Amino acid sequence: MAKTLEMVFRNTSGKEVTLNVADPKENLTLAEVKVIMQDIVAKNIFTSKTGDFAQVVEARMASKDTAVLA
Repeated sequence: MAKTLEMVFRNTSGKEVTLNVADPKENLTLAEVKVIMQDIVAKNIFTSKTGDFAQVVEARMASKDTAVLA
């Protein structure tokens, strides 16, 4: 099952922007991810088409299970 870490930010235009990280480390905690997200905002590491990342909204883990039809 493929897992993706989804980090959701609000940018300076007030829109939500999601950064996806494939195959994240197992057993990540919300506290660990929030520290990284706050660092991304503080250092202005990424930007979006509609503005810089301004605020951490949430972090979530998504999983996808694919089965081939026979």
